[in-house]
Amino acid sequence: MTTFRPFDEQGNMIRSGRACTGQTGVVSAGRAEASEIGRDILAQGGNAIDAAVAVAFAMGVCEPNANGIGGGGFMLIRDGKTGNSVFLDFRENAPAAATPSMYTPKAPGSNYDKDLGNVYGGKAVAVPGDVAGLLYALEHYGTMTPQQVISPAAKLAREGFVVTPLLSKDMEEHQPQLMQYGDGWKIYLQDGKPYPVGSTLRNPDLADTLDKIAQGGKDAFYKGEIADRMVAQVAKDGGVLTHADLEGFTVRVLEPVRATYRGYELISSPPPSSGGTHTAQILNVLENFDVASMEVNSVEYLHLFSEVFKICYADRSKYMGDPNFVKVPLEGLLSKEYARELAQRVDLTASQKPEAGNPWKHESMSTTHFSIADKDGNLVAVTRTINHFFGSCVVPEGTGFLLNDEMEDFSIDPTSTNAVCGGKIPLSCMSPTFLLKDGKPFAVLGSPGGIRIISSLVQVISKMIDHGMTLEEAIASPRIGDNVQDLIIYESRIPAETIETLQAMGHKVKAYDDWNRIMGSVNGCAILEDGTLVGAADPRRDGLAMGL
Repeated sequence: MTTFRPFDEQGNMIRSGRACTGQTGVVSAGRAEASEIGRDILAQGGNAIDAAVAVAFAMGVCEPNANGIGGGGFMLIRDGKTGNSVFLDFRENAPAAATPSMYTPKAPGSNYDKDLGNVYGGKAVAVPGDVAGLLYALEHYGTMTPQQVISPAAKLAREGFVVTPLLSKDMEEHQPQLMQYGDGWKIYLQDGKPYPVGSTLRNPDLADTLDKIAQGGKDAFYKGEIADRMVAQVAKDGGVLTHADLEGFTVRVLEPVRATYRGYELISSPPPSSGGTHTAQILNVLENFDVASMEVNSVEYLHLFSEVFKICYADRSKYMGDPNFVKVPLEGLLSKEYARELAQRVDLTASQKPEAGNPWKHESMSTTHFSIADKDGNLVAVTRTINHFFGSCVVPEGTGFLLNDEMEDFSIDPTSTNAVCGGKIPLSCMSPTFLLKDGKPFAVLGSPGGIRIISSLVQVISKMIDHGMTLEEAIASPRIGDNVQDLIIYESRIPAETIETLQAMGHKVKAYDDWNRIMGSVNGCAILEDGTLVGAADPRRDGLAMGL
C-alpha cells in the first residue's frame, strides 16, 4: 500500500508532489490509497470504468467524511473507441413520504435550523444511489467483475488507513452527532474522541458490507439485511425511508450538456445537476471578454469573474431544478446570444447586486471527485457525495457506512423550484466534466465544494485555455468564490492591495487561509498532444494522482 501522506510529522499539509504522468493511464483521486487501487486495476488490464468503480468503493472507505455507499453521485463516461459520452445520474432522491412540512423554519425567511432535522438524523436521509450507479457502470461499460473491483476496498477497510488532519478535524466537529445516531461512535471515534492524526482507522463492518455487495450485487444492498438495517435505523432517528424507496431506486442514463469555449468542447452534467449548465453559461459570458489579456488574479480579472459568477448563480437560483418536476430553460441558459446579453450587464468599474436574467426567450464544503483517463481514450469523471461532511451522521447498526443528509439540499419553501417532494432529486452543483480539442480528449475535471464547484472549475478551465497554464498550475493557483450572497471569498495568497481595490469598487470580501478546501478540490487528468497522460490532485485536500 502507498506510503504517501499529505501531511508532515507536525501535521502540516504538504502542498507539492501531487501530480504524475503515465502512458497506460492516470488516476487523480481524493486519497492516495484510492488512486493506487485504481492504478492497480489498470495494471491488471481493466479499463478506466473498471478503475473508476474500484476507486469509488475505496474512496467510501478512506474518505468516509465526504462520500460512500450511503450517498450518491454522477458519472460521466467517454468511450474511447466510439467517442460517445454518456452521463449516469445516481444522485439520491427524496423518500416518497417526504414533504416540506417535515422541516419547519426557525423564523420567517430563514432557510433551516440544524436542530429541525434536515442536516442530522433520520429526516435528513435521502434514498442512497451509490451502489446502484457504480454497479450499473461496471455492468454496462466495464470489463471486470464486482468481486475484482470491490475486494480492494474491502481489504482497505479491514486493514485500515491513515487518519489525516482534515479527517481528524471533521471527526472532532461532528463528534456529538456521531455519538447520537447508530454506530458512528464505534467506527469514527476512538474512546469517544476523534482519531489522532497519523493513527490507523479500521472498519471491519464496512468490509463485511462490501463483501456482501461484491457477492450479491445491487440486491444485497437494496434488499435483505442491509436494507432492513437502513430502514430501521432511519426510522429510529425520525426519518421516513422505506423498503419500497430502496427497491425502487433506478439509475438514470442522460445526455450530457455540451457547449464550447474558445474552440474547446465542454461536455458536462445535465439537470438535475446545475453544474454543467452553469459552468458552460459562465464560460459563455466570459467569452465576450478578453480574459487572456488580463493578469491572472489581478483586480480587473477578479472583478470580472465575480460579476459573471453573481449573474449566472442568480439564474441558477431562479430557474434550476429536477426537470422531472420543473421546467428548466436549458437551451436558453446555454445560449451564446443570451450570454452576450448578460455580458452587456457587467459593469467593469463597480460591483453590482446579483439579479437573474430571462433565459426563457432563448428557448428553442463535502463531496469528492476523481478523474481517470486511459491509453485507449476512455475518460471517466465521477463526483460523489453524502452532502455535508459525515452526512446525516446516521450509521445503520452493523453496516459500517454513513447515510447521506441530502434532504438538506432541498428548499423547505414549497414554492421553490427545488422544494422537497417525494421521489425528487435535489439541486446539485456537481460537475464532472470533459474538455475536447478538435474532437480529441484534452482534460478530465471535477471538484467537490458545494455551490463553489462551478466557480472553481471555471477558474481552472479558463487558466488552462486563456493563460496556457498546465493542469497542475491551474489547480494550484489561488481561487475566489462569489454567488447570490454577493460576497467574494478568497484565498489569502491573493495580495492585500488587490483585495483593497476590489473593496473600493463596492465588493464585500471575506478572507480564508492560503489553501482552503472551501474553494473546492479539483482532481483532474490532461492529455498532451504526444499522448502522454498527466494527472494532478488538488493540494487543498488529501488527494494524489498516480500514473501507469
